[in-house]
Amino acid sequence: MDRKEMEERVIESYKSDEKMMILVYAQWCINNGIDPVNLYGKAYPDQLKNQALVEAMELTVPKEESEEIPNQTVLNVLQLFGNDDLAFLVQEQIDQQKR
Repeated sequence: MDRKEMEERVIESYKSDEKMMILVYAQWCINNGIDPVNLYGKAYPDQLKNQALVEAMELTVPKEESEEIPNQTVLNVLQLFGNDDLAFLVQEQIDQQKR
């Protein structure tokens, strides 16, 4: 495998992992009664139409059909991909639910 092929594989792997992160976020929101698009818009007002989020929303299931996604899991995957602003808002939602 040459360097270019290796770089392409790394990029494709990152894109795939990023889509999974977005799906985890969206499903966590659904499971907790939060609008994922609205919350995302608060974190990133310049990116109101995120195509990856739109696609992830099509893959979410109702809360009753979903496995539980621990709060720490969604925070970890958001931070892993550098979505600190969104992770901050998710943490605020978690804190509100605890009250």
